[in-house]
Amino acid sequence: MQLNLGTKIRELRKRDGRTQDNLAEALGVSAQAVSRWESGGSYPDMEMIPAIANYFHVSIDELFGYSKDREERLKTILSKAEKAIGENGDMTECVEMLRAATEEFPSEYKVYMNLGAALVLLGWKKHGARSYTKDGSDYAFEDTEYNAQNLYWQEALRAYEKALTMDISSEDRDVATLQLVYHYAKMGYFDKATALASKQNSILMSREFLLSSANEGETKDKYQGEAIIEVLTALKTVIANAVSTRVSLFTKKEGVTLLIELARLYESIFSDGRCGVGHYHICGLYLKAAFLEAKFGKDTDQAFEYFKKGFEHKKVYESIRNQGEYQYTAPLVSKVTFPSENFPSFPKHFWTQNWLGVFTDDLKERIKADSRFAECFEE
Repeated sequence: MQLNLGTKIRELRKRDGRTQDNLAEALGVSAQAVSRWESGGSYPDMEMIPAIANYFHVSIDELFGYSKDREERLKTILSKAEKAIGENGDMTECVEMLRAATEEFPSEYKVYMNLGAALVLLGWKKHGARSYTKDGSDYAFEDTEYNAQNLYWQEALRAYEKALTMDISSEDRDVATLQLVYHYAKMGYFDKATALASKQNSILMSREFLLSSANEGETKDKYQGEAIIEVLTALKTVIANAVSTRVSLFTKKEGVTLLIELARLYESIFSDGRCGVGHYHICGLYLKAAFLEAKFGKDTDQAFEYFKKGFEHKKVYESIRNQGEYQYTAPLVSKVTFPSENFPSFPKHFWTQNWLGVFTDDLKERIKADSRFAECFEE
């Protein structure tokens, strides 16, 4: 026990970047005492064990090396959380489970990442967000006073901020940063959003661009294909947001045209119809275009055609998701593969809660009259 305990103390100290002096000062002992513990020459008094565990934010069991059961429990919690978040149903139980997990696993950043994601979804369902337009202005503005009162989002920000202070993977760091910037702005914390965004690399310094420049032959082709997919996703996000926040775009034909042309760009690049994760984004573009066309263009026939395209892409996407490694085959992306279980999921009640609630009555009646789309009303 002495040797295992000393070894564990050393491992935890190095994990946290602490010196023997740091630990000694926190516990009120000498640095020589800490050194003896770590070398196995002695061990701490039992009364000091809880303080040591608390210092490293671990349980006493983990401090003594009894971590197998704990690791299995953490794995189970994260698996349940990720499943619940993917289904996007009632997140209340998931949030409570993850809140408890932050007490049990305070040094596990993935707990905070999942808590942030679950709270974001719960915040949308329980509180939502508002925006408004101003007379004489071409822009839509966030109702930051209302959005800032979203207690779930406030807690989500704290969870993501905590995760960024920890030893986090680069992929999760990107996710946390994106969520923070987006929700800072939604809630009116524009200075925080700008400061965090300004610390990030430029597009040209991204992993995708650099990897495509760092290789040649088939490897270069693979990375270029991955970069194309990422750039398309980013372009879709920026253009869709621009259309949604400019009155002169989302109320006029120009906005719909931009969304449709972007969808067709996707379809041109994935020229053989195997769009992979692109089906997910193309679906959203066509459905957004259907909504705007029906509401502002008043052309229900055209809106219905856009809806059909979105519906078709959703059906294809659902047929390829969770089907193992996905192989793209269009020329520009033919060397790219991606695990389809990592493709994003649609919300559980995608039609009834997301789209049918915003479509015009005329468009909804047109959809309902066609038996091919009966499933949209049966979720």
